[in-house]
Amino acid sequence: MTSTKANGSGRVLIFDTTLRDGEQSPGATMSLSSKLEIAELLQDMGVDIIEAGFPIASEGDFKAVEEISRLVRNATVCGLARSSFADIDRAGESLRPAARPRIHTFISTSALHMKYKLQMSPEDVIEAIDKSVRRARSHCDDVQWSPEDGSRTDHDFLCRAVETAIRAGASTINIPDTVGYSTPMESAFVIRMLRERVPDIDRVTLSTHCHDDLGLAVANSLAAVSAGARQIECTINGLGERAGNASLEEVVMAMRVRKDVFPHETGIDTTRIIQASRLVSRVTGFPVQFNKAIVGKNAFAHEAGIHQDGMIKHSGTYEIMRPEEVGLHESKIVLGKHSGRAAVSKKLRELGYEIGASRLGEIFRRFKHVADRKREVYDDDLVAIVQTANPEDANGVMEVEFLRVVCGTEAPQTAEIRMKLDGMSLQASATGTGPVDAAFNAVTEVFPHKARLLHYQVNAVTEGMDAQATVTVALDEDGLIVNGQSSDTDTVLASVRAYVDALNSLAMRRQAAENMAFA
Repeated sequence: MTSTKANGSGRVLIFDTTLRDGEQSPGATMSLSSKLEIAELLQDMGVDIIEAGFPIASEGDFKAVEEISRLVRNATVCGLARSSFADIDRAGESLRPAARPRIHTFISTSALHMKYKLQMSPEDVIEAIDKSVRRARSHCDDVQWSPEDGSRTDHDFLCRAVETAIRAGASTINIPDTVGYSTPMESAFVIRMLRERVPDIDRVTLSTHCHDDLGLAVANSLAAVSAGARQIECTINGLGERAGNASLEEVVMAMRVRKDVFPHETGIDTTRIIQASRLVSRVTGFPVQFNKAIVGKNAFAHEAGIHQDGMIKHSGTYEIMRPEEVGLHESKIVLGKHSGRAAVSKKLRELGYEIGASRLGEIFRRFKHVADRKREVYDDDLVAIVQTANPEDANGVMEVEFLRVVCGTEAPQTAEIRMKLDGMSLQASATGTGPVDAAFNAVTEVFPHKARLLHYQVNAVTEGMDAQATVTVALDEDGLIVNGQSSDTDTVLASVRAYVDALNSLAMRRQAAENMAFA
């Protein structure tokens, strides 16, 4: 069992909850195939524990945990459960195929939560902790217990609750800063206090789970490690509820770069970090902010003349880590309309993508389309092409064949569209408050639906008048949320293709639901 000893090196386990806590971000719902793709990459990059979902939340979550349990063999697969036996049994059932299953059960322990959320007395909570951990142990030996809102829990009661969980059989004790309220000093203090006051604490792995409401999630996580925690719960890109969770790439690289402060090891292959970041961004439709540490597009960019001069003389003057460490590669290939397939393939490999021959054909076709409109195709342009050229596109219910919009100072704004729907070409025209609204209305004429537009976002991939736009769309139809994404130098066309991409996902999800009902 991993030691919680504060001094010395010690292995720090990485517990990734992108597929559970990350998916709880509004609009970040993921399909089963996307979850499997992310889970496989997390395993390949060396994540120790993958929290695959909350099995009792929905049939979709149960199925995801079950399928990830079948897929992942090298990492522990974890399912979340509240303290009720129904939750725990559902989690246990979903984890049956797992080679290394873990049940993560929790209950609130702060006075505020116990009074208003649970409406339970402290004694009732202690009893629930004991029973829930024992129930979880009846399904598997690896049980993690968490006191929700642990950072605002009375210290005496927290010690008593942790002691109860250990006696009941928990092998990992996770202390969550559920609302992002803690500070680094407090985070370290709680870990040290538990190590000093709780009997048998050395039998378990101490873990930390921090939210970023005050922008302190990574700092709090690292402070907990310095005090003896040996597991960090985190997500790719810091995804998560409200302001998100501690960012996996930041905590891992902080320990790698500052070994003088954190003499610890993780099992993470850091050269896969950029690949994971881009995959999660594509799947969720959540763009990574340009100045995001480690994975932002500006993280290794230098524009100021003084910085450039220093970099030319020695990269260490302004970079504390090499881009190759996180999966980025410098490249001198300039891509344009005269570039061939070999050059595009080489650039993709340098950017961390291994693309099969069939998918490369579609990517190269889209690359040529962009290159005809731009003097130079930048790395970010190519990444946008890769992220929106999904293998599933060719199997979609519909695709855009022709689009013309009329807009300007005089109403009405109009759109004409021709779309291929189940092999047939259908045309429609519509008006709207603007060109995008008119085009969306025209799509609805071809493919009627009741989905509500939840989210519409346009991001310029690169700078300049000829920049590609990446458009992300989220739709909601009776609680079923789907995402769509597309890129093009024509923003309206990118918007329509993203809208159609989301509708294709909606149609496939509808069909899957009908098949399940029929079965």
